[in-house]
Formats: sequence, structure tokens, C-alpha cells
Amino acid sequence: MDSATGKAVTAEPGSVGIVVPQRARFSEPLALACGRTLEDYELVYETYGALNASKSNAILICHALSGNHHAAGYHSESDRRPGWWDHYIGPGKPIDTDRFFVVSLNNLGGCDGSTGPASADPRTGKPWGPDFPSLRVRDWVNSQARLADLLGIGQWAAVIGGSLGGMQVMRWALMYPHRLRHAVVIASAMKLTAQNIAFNETARQAITSDPDFCDGRYLEQGTLPRKGLALARMIGHITYLSDDVMGQKFGRELRRGDFHKGDEVEFQIQSYLRYQGENFSGRFDPNTYILMTKALDYFDLARDFGDDPVAAFRNAQCRFLVVSFTTDWRFAPERSRELVDALVHANVPVSYAEIESDMGHDAFLLPNARYERLFASYMKGVAD
Repeated sequence: MDSATGKAVTAEPGSVGIVVPQRARFSEPLALACGRTLEDYELVYETYGALNASKSNAILICHALSGNHHAAGYHSESDRRPGWWDHYIGPGKPIDTDRFFVVSLNNLGGCDGSTGPASADPRTGKPWGPDFPSLRVRDWVNSQARLADLLGIGQWAAVIGGSLGGMQVMRWALMYPHRLRHAVVIASAMKLTAQNIAFNETARQAITSDPDFCDGRYLEQGTLPRKGLALARMIGHITYLSDDVMGQKFGRELRRGDFHKGDEVEFQIQSYLRYQGENFSGRFDPNTYILMTKALDYFDLARDFGDDPVAAFRNAQCRFLVVSFTTDWRFAPERSRELVDALVHANVPVSYAEIESDMGHDAFLLPNARYERLFASYMKGVAD
């Protein structure tokens, strides 16, 4: 049923159909890793499928940097695009909603409904802006655990995430080892490389150097650093794609102009990146982008364990599936193999696959026959 029109919606095969986001408010203070406390907060989430009587079939989806709670289905009949992981979530898909109850949320600090920098600071009534507390991946996991409590889920059948989402999965395995049976880590790493940190800092500088940034108080000033955020997205998007796929999609094709006539030319790749940047800058909050990229930078799974990942993973009690992609240079297969090596030496059961793909880091979001078969086979085992 479409909640907006009251009309019945006929879902296409494999789709979860029309979904309605839900909102949970928490009044119990949340102590954060930075030393500050959120007295109360809200999380927006979606669910797909049905929770069984034993509450043993629940799956948590952890989103990446620019993701949110809308992972599958549509919000209305007029939606042009489904949720960001719709190809993998739904009836008969790898994360089969005929068998699983799937929960996907917008992380704390996000800009799609959960409490974040664009929300009102209860102390002032003005947007939090740059005063919103710094967050770590462990803060997201703690807030997700509270959502699980609210939903009556004592243990997840699996916690699943790609990229930054995969970092949350690893934290779940260490912080709440008894609360998940399977951990699926896709295109991720135990910590960022120096090059990754450099890309993130360059993106943040693009945002903060925009005159409309106003020291992060742009909402109070009625401005928005759209040019800076668009540039940050362009920088990030370049790192998500492989050289092969950019060459295949765009090559050196021209959007306009002519070399022989001496015209000013614009390449197709330039036009594409500008479109991506402009589109992103119209829907994402700059302070959230800064907050989340810093959480990426600060993540180091083994830091609290004497920089020994094997010692860290000795706390895990679940089974792991780790997946990487051959042309992903942002989270290269080497990073996943380091993770697998640590799990093996910690005597944690793990399966690993390196998927051939020319799509770069974005491969974990896109259709791929081998990836899909592998994912579906593993999740069938989870359900069985």
C-alpha cells in the first residue's frame, strides 16, 4: 500500500516495493568516544521483510560515506531510482527478504533524518553545525545496538556493510561479539592508508575553503558551500572509479568544442564529474561530509589492542565473509587480505573472495554475476 496515495502498489519481481521510513527517538544519554554525551537523539531507519517468531532472522545493513537508510525499494510510485543497494536486497535476491528481516538506518550524524549537524541543538534551538560532537565508528555501533534493543533483536543473523559500512561490521564483531552470527565485510580495510587520508583531507579543504562555508555555520547564515561540496564529491568520485571504467565510459570523448577549430573543449568526463558534484551538493550536508570522512580517518581496528589485529579478532565469535574487487584502489584487495590473514591467525572462521571487476570501489554497489552468486550462496547458508 502506498502510504501517500492509499493505492495498492504492485511490486516488480524482486522488489520490496514501496517502503516507509521509520523514526526512533532515544532519551537515554549516549556517551561518545570523544568524551561528550548526546542527551537524546533520533535514528531514521527502514525495514524489509518480516521478523520471525524467534527473532533470529534479522540482518543489519551498515551504510558507507554517502549512504543512508534507503537501501531498497521505493518511497513512492513516482521515484525514478530505488534504494542504493536494491540489486542485492529483496525477494529472491542475495539478501532475501522472503527469509530475512532487514534493517537499514541512517547513521547518527547523518543528514537524511537522523540527528546530525543540520539538526537543532536543543541548547540553542539553532542548527548544531560545527558544534555537533565528533563521532567514531564505535559510536555508530553503540547507537545501532540500541536500535536493535528497541526492535527486540538480541542477535543479528548477520551484520553487513561495504567500505565504511564494513568498518562498522568489524567493530560489531569486537564490541558485541555475542550479538551477531555472521559478519560480511565488503571492499573495506582495518584502517585507511595515508593516501586515503590525504584524499579525505583534500575534500574537506575544498569544503572549508568555500566562502559560503562560514566556519560551518552556513545554515544560520542562509548560505550553502555548494561549490566546495561539489568539488569534494568530484575528488571522492574519481577515487571510487577505476581507470579502466573511466576509459570505457568516457575515454577522451568531447562534450563540446573542436580541437581543430581552436574552440574551447570540454571532455565528457569533465561534464560527468560536474554533474555528480552538483547533484550531490544539493542533497548532502557539508558538515556531515566532514564528520564522516574524519570517522573514516580515525578508524583503526587494532589501536586498542597494541596494534595487533590478531589480538583484536580473538574477541570475535562470529563467522566472516570478506570480499574485495580487483580494480578497487581505494580499498585494495591487499587490505582485505590483511584482514583475512588476521582472522585466520586468530582462529576465526572466514571465507574470502576477490572478485574480478573493472568498476573500481563502486563495484560493491553494482551488478556482478560472480559477486551475486557468491553473496547469495553465503546468505543462503546464513538463512539455513
